[in-house]
Amino acid sequence: MAGGGRGSGRPAKKKSPTKGTGGNVRRGLEGKGATPPAHMRHWYKDKARTQRVEREERTGRSSSSRPPARAKRGEDAPEYIGGRNPVVEALRAGVPASTLYVATRIDNDDRVKESMRIAADRGIAMLEVGREKLDRLTEGGIHQGLALQIPPYDYAHPDDLVTIAQDAAEVPLIVALDGVTDPRNLGAIARSATAFGAHGLVVPSRRSAGVTGGAWKTSAGTLATLTVARAANLTATLREYREAGLFVIGLDGEGTVELADANLLDGPLVVVVGSEGKGLSRLVREACDLVVRIPMNAAAESLNAGVAAGIALYEVSRHRKR
Repeated sequence: MAGGGRGSGRPAKKKSPTKGTGGNVRRGLEGKGATPPAHMRHWYKDKARTQRVEREERTGRSSSSRPPARAKRGEDAPEYIGGRNPVVEALRAGVPASTLYVATRIDNDDRVKESMRIAADRGIAMLEVGREKLDRLTEGGIHQGLALQIPPYDYAHPDDLVTIAQDAAEVPLIVALDGVTDPRNLGAIARSATAFGAHGLVVPSRRSAGVTGGAWKTSAGTLATLTVARAANLTATLREYREAGLFVIGLDGEGTVELADANLLDGPLVVVVGSEGKGLSRLVREACDLVVRIPMNAAAESLNAGVAAGIALYEVSRHRKR
């Protein structure tokens, strides 16, 4: 077998001359040029996407520098109160609630224990959830591991507020809001209205704050006992109140009469609170019987709507006790 083909039993065939490579080998040795940047490599996007997903799953947060657009909340969507003090105060006040959300491994202080006890006594569902879910429910607000879901507010008709006063055999006192868009101001005004014996609030159906979670939180539970009515047209509602025998007084920094000098405060009354800075709108101002101002130092251009309402309602209460 020596000298023959491998195991073939036949003489080895002489190898014929090979053809030239045409420079392919030389060109192959030259390389393919500079390495392309990472973003030009076809696998880069898939790899970056995988890393981003893994990072978001690990941290629970999006890596995008721009916060996601907040979805517009519908009128029939539930609201959420976050924070231990606001939640326990709302439960004490009997605020209608459907679910109490409690963070896993929460530090149980007295407020958490009382919230859970009240929820259990009232038959409110309790769910243990992660803090990421609480962040979403409260839209990034401070929740301290506790959130309360409340159903959409059931607004009354403006006429109902007069009926409430008549049923109580009391002189009507109603607070109307014109251009107040911050729910926290609405909650603060509700707190003052409750403290000084008002029979309810009137808010416009458009371009106005409503009874949201922020309003519930600021009101410290007083919205559970104070009726809020919604008016399709605030100007028309004020005119109807005047026709029903109520006086309408507007609060505005440009009023010609000081609040303490107004002579209508002890009668059936509607106090209209304008927005901070802009004051009363033209049509609402024209619908008022009197526009009054709260005297203040020139250094303060205006008062917060909640503060102005509290001062005015105190003055009304003082006149009525004379």
